[in-house]
Amino acid sequence: MRLTAVVSGRVQGVGFRWWVARRAGELGLVGWAENRPDGTVKVLAEGPEAACRELVDSLRGSGTPGRVTNVVDRWSEPLGDLSGFALH
Repeated sequence: MRLTAVVSGRVQGVGFRWWVARRAGELGLVGWAENRPDGTVKVLAEGPEAACRELVDSLRGSGTPGRVTNVVDRWSEPLGDLSGFALH
């Protein structure tokens, strides 16, 4: 499964992308997280559906750094073009 999520709130400058990378690694996912000019963080993750759903649940949970106010998620078929988890 391929998850694309845009996370809004106070998510830049608080270690949010590092947290996402650590959580994705724990779940065995590959992909990346990047700060966007509008103050959001975009997350692209690929792997087993259950792990992707657990990641999006974590993004919405109370244990994130900063303060998440909204997560818009989009699901698609995996492309298999990712390796590791990068921070942009």
